[in-house]
Amino acid sequence: MIPDPKEPAERPKVLVVLHQETSTPGRVGQELLRRGFALDIRRPRFGDLLPETLAGHAGVVVFGGPMSANDTDAFIARETDWLDVPLREEKPFLGICLGAQMLARNLGARVYGHDDGLVEIGYYDLEATEAGRQLMPKWPGKVYQWHREGFDLPAGAELLATGDTYPNQAIRVGPCAYGIQFHPELTYQMMVRWTTRGAPRMALPGARNRRDHFAGRFAFDPAVKAWLDAFLDRWIGRADASHMTHTAQAAE
Repeated sequence: MIPDPKEPAERPKVLVVLHQETSTPGRVGQELLRRGFALDIRRPRFGDLLPETLAGHAGVVVFGGPMSANDTDAFIARETDWLDVPLREEKPFLGICLGAQMLARNLGARVYGHDDGLVEIGYYDLEATEAGRQLMPKWPGKVYQWHREGFDLPAGAELLATGDTYPNQAIRVGPCAYGIQFHPELTYQMMVRWTTRGAPRMALPGARNRRDHFAGRFAFDPAVKAWLDAFLDRWIGRADASHMTHTAQAAE
């Protein structure tokens, strides 16, 4: 058998930034692998360096975490400032939850908690704006959230989707930088982990109970997955349409 001429190390890389020791890129990572990319996973919180340029990467995804973009930890400031790199180089950038809040902070916008202490933990309504519908005609009506802060719309950013408690749910900055508050990367295994380890947070004002998380996944996740597939096709496409990886499970 002729060996595969494009081993994982030779595939175009997507930089994946995670914030906890046990975090994974979940379904986003799985889908990027299926599209022929390799994942360059780094955890700046634990000492990993971020590249001075993304010339060697096809794009970057900055995921969420329990910390705040307002925290004074040095790695938060370094990572937020580093977002100048993908913005300056106009490389495909996706910030999820904390990653979106860091993007907002980088652009000078406020990151804040609700005046009444309300959180979004579980499934909540999402509504695309006219700009969002022009970008993608189909958006899920409900999405999975796990956050207690939101952000103001940065100057020059385009609002793509809104919500009730935290109105700015999806934004675009420039040609290829996006920030979303919700979690399309969530797999079933991740939901089990989050709702087990983060059980106390489901007692916070506005949070859904654990049972509703799993019932919501059954009802709403197919539309979220369809949206993610369409979004990734538009955002970064495929590394090689003729080559599909068999190692998507490595992301989970």
